[in-house]
Amino acid sequence: MEQRPLGRTGADVSVVGLGTWQLGGDWGDVDEDAAADVLDAALEAGVTLLDTADVYGDGRSEERIRRALVARSERPFVATKAGRRADPFEAEQYTPENLRAWVDRSRRNLGVETLDLVQLHCPPPAVYSDERVYDALDAMVADGAIAAYGVSVETVAEGLTALQHPGVATIQVILNIFRRKPLEELLPAAAKAGVGILARVPLASGLLTGKYDESTTFAPDDHRNFNRHGEAFDVGETFAGVPFEVGVAAAREVAAIAGDAPTAAFALRWVIDQPGVTTVIPGARTVDQVRGNVAAAALPRLPDSQLADLERVYDERIRAHVHDRW
Repeated sequence: MEQRPLGRTGADVSVVGLGTWQLGGDWGDVDEDAAADVLDAALEAGVTLLDTADVYGDGRSEERIRRALVARSERPFVATKAGRRADPFEAEQYTPENLRAWVDRSRRNLGVETLDLVQLHCPPPAVYSDERVYDALDAMVADGAIAAYGVSVETVAEGLTALQHPGVATIQVILNIFRRKPLEELLPAAAKAGVGILARVPLASGLLTGKYDESTTFAPDDHRNFNRHGEAFDVGETFAGVPFEVGVAAAREVAAIAGDAPTAAFALRWVIDQPGVTTVIPGARTVDQVRGNVAAAALPRLPDSQLADLERVYDERIRAHVHDRW
């Protein structure tokens, strides 16, 4: 699979990675064996970047990654995230002591001395401009607890703020056919600064697989059920902030534009082709989903005619719901 430099980390990673939120929780139940099969399938298919977080299943996702890597001689790049354990969830909780505790817990969960990448996990907006936070992260780089750090953001403005800090190696942001605003300023600015981009929610929580209709339901413990209006966290993380029925109708048009190509792989290829993107990190709950996602790396670039049709769908159906919000 194609490998690209991940910003200032010094690592090259696969253009299709694996997001592992679903291996921890909030997507319905994924048992131990299924999680192991998903991780093994991704690694065997050439995925060299795994993205996780300390709050995914209260550490379950990190622990499952550790177990999956025990017998492997070649270790993929593992990006984790920290900060959502703050209680209360306020900027004042991002102290050097708390940051160190969160990082040390992830080191134990993943079974490593040095974390490859720690990303601030969509913290309160004030954190992105707090020099004390970056000083604490720099100190952990200096003493070997982490090799590099970045930020995960909800909004373009947060990403642009983070870019002002020279230690930031990567930015993780929602980017998909239904969430295009990062293309205007954030991705060009990150590319100019040599900062890597991890594109998350690339399938809009499954909408862009083309498999849902208006009658589709989700388990009670699936965020696509309990967070549709932002009840638990930013609503932009669920269906990329697009109202479900609107997204289903728009996804039908995307599937028609994709033609013979699988809709999910087609949607992921769109993300891979955007200038400035390093890697796209779709989740997967099954081996078949892993293989379908990885297939995007082998698709050709989308032609201008399809790109124009996708932009029309965005402008006509999606833009009014999301563009000015994030």
